[in-house]
Order: sequence, then structure tokens, then C-alpha cells
Amino acid sequence: MNCHDMSPLVALYCDGELDPTRCLELEKHLLGCARCASERDALLALRKQLKSNSLYFTTLPGQRQKILQATVAKASPASALRPPRRWAWAATGAAAGSAATVLAWLTASAVLQTLDRDALPVEAVRNHVRATMGEHLIAIASSDQHTVKPWLSARLDFSPPVKDFTAAGYPLVGARLDTLGGQPVAALVYRYREHTIDVFVRPAAGTSASPQTATIRGFNVAHIRAGGMDWWSVSDVNASALRTLMDIIAHVD
Repeated sequence: MNCHDMSPLVALYCDGELDPTRCLELEKHLLGCARCASERDALLALRKQLKSNSLYFTTLPGQRQKILQATVAKASPASALRPPRRWAWAATGAAAGSAATVLAWLTASAVLQTLDRDALPVEAVRNHVRATMGEHLIAIASSDQHTVKPWLSARLDFSPPVKDFTAAGYPLVGARLDTLGGQPVAALVYRYREHTIDVFVRPAAGTSASPQTATIRGFNVAHIRAGGMDWWSVSDVNASALRTLMDIIAHVD
């Protein structure tokens, strides 16, 4: 089985939801596939981080009572009949449990969103390093968008935009398949002088966003949302050159 078949099973494997036969097949695949093994390690690290004490918050003094009072006030209008006194403790306990559940859900949602935003650029850098250090940087070597685009479209469930920017100093040299955030993505490979730039592309919902950059492990990372796609670029090129490429991508029809 290849990565295209196995990659979607990695998350199920980490959650312990694979049957024994599938589990054995995936474990054999992981022994010989650095990309899927890296995805597994990243998911397991995220699970460990979510269970760490750093994500637990202590309620401030009096905050629990305020939440309880607000919840009871909204759930029980002043005109509503009050429950018999002997059941008051049960109603209070239920309201407190409901308030605590809502608070925990809101807190966990915020934490997961932050972790997801932080995890994607780190994963993009890891993918770039693995590809440039190994022999999997380019699977289809061509500067012709009419060659690269059909090759990618035949292997993905979406059709990624592919352009050559040789005139601007960023020639397209090829592409490969990769994963980002547990999803298959197109990895377009560009050159800028002596530098290699990976540009990961996947469908995105939401409005366009201007380029954002960060430096991770000595590599510059830039992200932009444009044309219904999320674009993540990674390279050891300077941040200004990377932003320029992302600006070019954002304004291409």
C-alpha cells in the first residue's frame, strides 16, 4: 500500500480505532515510510501535549459561583416555578456541572485552535527538511504547468493552481505529493537563485488573508489564503524574498 492509501489511516491509528489487520498493514508501512512515520509522531506529540498539565486552568476564586449564578438565572426565569426544596441541591449540582462543561469546552476549543495554527508551520518546515535532505523533493520534474497540474490533479481530490514564475525570478522546477495537517496536499517546488522553496497548497474555506511570516528552526515560513486555497511556503531564503513570492501567488488569477 502507498502513502496515498495509508496517510488517512494514521490519525485513526493514533486514536486506537484501526482493526488489527489494518493496524498491522500500517505498522509495516511506517517502517519504510519516513513521511507517514513523521505524521504519526506529530499526532502522538500533539496528543501528549493536550494531556499535559500546562493546558489545565484553575478557576479564579468566586468565578465558579458567578458562572453558576449566571447559568441558573438564564435557565430559570424569575417567573418560573421553583423546584421543591428537597431537590434544590440536585438542580444546583446539575447547573454547576453544565457550566463547568461549557467552560471546559470553550477553553479546549481555544487551545486546539492555537495548537493547530502553531503545528502547521512546524510540520511544513519538517516536511521541507525531510524532502530536501532525502530523495523525495521532486516526483514530477517540469517547469510546464500543463504537465505538473494534471499530474497532481490525478492524485489529489482537488485541482491545485500551478504557475511558473520564471519571469519574476521564481522558476517552477517540479512538484510532489505531501501531507499537511493530516491532509494530502500539493507541494510545488520553486527555485530562487540557489535556494529551494517548497509551496504547499490545499483547499481552504474563508476569506483571503495577507501574507504572514515566521522563522522556525532557521527556516522562513510564509502563509497566505487566496483563490480558495491555503498556501504555505518554506525555505532558507530570506523572509523578504519569500513574502514576494507569496504576494505574486496572491495576485495570480
